[in-house]
Amino acid sequence: MSGIPDTYPIDMAPLKSDLKMPYTLTPGRAAGTFLAEIVSRRIVGTSFTKSGTVVVPAQDFCPSNGDAEFEFIEAPETGVLTAFTETEAGLIGLIRIDGTDVDFPHRIVGAGYADLSVGLRVQAVWSDNGAVGILAIAGFRPAPEAPIGAIKPLANPAKPLEVVPYEMTLHYEHAFGPYYGRLFDEIKTNRRIMGVRSPSGDGAMIPPREICDITHKPTGTWVEVAQTGTVRAMSIIYLEFLGQKQPPPYIYAEIMLDGASTRLIHNVAGLDMSRAKELVKPGTRVRAVWRETRTGSLDDISHFEIIDAKDS
Repeated sequence: MSGIPDTYPIDMAPLKSDLKMPYTLTPGRAAGTFLAEIVSRRIVGTSFTKSGTVVVPAQDFCPSNGDAEFEFIEAPETGVLTAFTETEAGLIGLIRIDGTDVDFPHRIVGAGYADLSVGLRVQAVWSDNGAVGILAIAGFRPAPEAPIGAIKPLANPAKPLEVVPYEMTLHYEHAFGPYYGRLFDEIKTNRRIMGVRSPSGDGAMIPPREICDITHKPTGTWVEVAQTGTVRAMSIIYLEFLGQKQPPPYIYAEIMLDGASTRLIHNVAGLDMSRAKELVKPGTRVRAVWRETRTGSLDDISHFEIIDAKDS
């Protein structure tokens, strides 16, 4: 009999993955004007009517009282360093641009940490590599002799950017642990699908887990389940959406593998999709089809094919 999961040595490296989330940002009138003008090397802010607060970058609402009435101003390229810190990405400072009332966070360039002090005069350094957005300013460098600049009304403002494409990427390292670790190791090395016995001993739970979802009792020993099974539920996916691994239409099914007590979600393929509703339904028998490449994940199973309709 196979041992309990926590006795199984785990030698698989952590799963490294990236989660990417694309966005379409709508910056609004103020930030949109700031972004449109910064490529022309003009720093745009807003001067709010009621409070008189001057903010860079331009904002739609006053940070002190929420005032939404403002005029665009063009700010100078000089200011004073009010705070700074050192990070893995370099020096970051808070800059109070001359004539403004709110600090502007940005990079500090052309200096080391020991060269900085609160109150140091700084000046913008523009990027020469075609950067857009806030990085059109490469950073601020020390400029002790720079004269104090003044704000002025913005002449002939550019049309604000309406949308900004954006993508956020998160990097993960996921430790499999003794349950998923052996599942994926067996899939990769031996092309076996392993589960753990339920507390009642009736069938194996796939994917393996430490605690039974229903009884909340510890699960039992390892057991290999068959690579054949029965479709219990299915959907035909026609809609396109971000993150799809294959173009629609395709079949997404809940499959009860022989010997298992829980369902495995995977694709059913290798058939005429124009007959999908006829050929695949609850009760349809299927079996796993393996890829040649071995990655140690459920993607090593390319899909499930129909067993009793080979002429399809």
